[in-house]
Formats: sequence, structure tokens, C-alpha cells
Amino acid sequence: MRVDVVSPESIVWSGEAEFIVAKTVEGEIGILANHEPLMAALATGAVEIVPAEGERLRVGVHGGFLQVFENSVTLLTDRATLVEGDVDAAREVAAALASEEDVDDTRAVADEGE
Repeated sequence: MRVDVVSPESIVWSGEAEFIVAKTVEGEIGILANHEPLMAALATGAVEIVPAEGERLRVGVHGGFLQVFENSVTLLTDRATLVEGDVDAAREVAAALASEEDVDDTRAVADEGE
């Protein structure tokens, strides 16, 4: 199946994959080829991708949406970082992305008060 992980800045990863595990706001989901059509809100966390060739990939994502349609999976996210290492490393990156947003929100509120 085709997988695209996309943020506003770039295409973080794109390619063929055998399996994906993502965290949604409803819980964790695993997706194999020919999955039923689906839309879900992504939670901040780690996404694991088992590519058709090569080693398992991990992406730390900060929210967004996941769409499965016609054997294609698209993850649209505010921020994403490809991570080397285990799932815990990807979760740490996702947490860092979330805390960066908290800092940005605090700055925006402070700027509005000036």
C-alpha cells in the first residue's frame, strides 16, 4: 500500500509499506493493505511504518489526520520528524513537538498582551 506522511513544511516520508501502527484519539490502530476506508484524528505520538523493503521506520507526529482510501494511507500532521531508534525515541520526539507548540502558544498570548 502507498503511504505518505505530510506536514506543512515537507513530505516527511513517502513509499510502499506492508503495515502501519498509529495512535489516534480513539486508541491505537494497525493498518494492513486493502484496509477499509477510514478517517481518524491522530494523537501526538509515534507512528511505526513497516516498509515493503528496508527497516521499520518511526515518525514522531504532533496531531493531525489519518486517511485510508483505495489502498493508500495519508497522514497529515502539523509537525513530524523521522526518528532513528525505538518507539520510545519517537514518542519523545512527539512530546518535544507538542511542548514546542505550547511554547509557541505562550509566546503568541504574550505578544497579544503587548
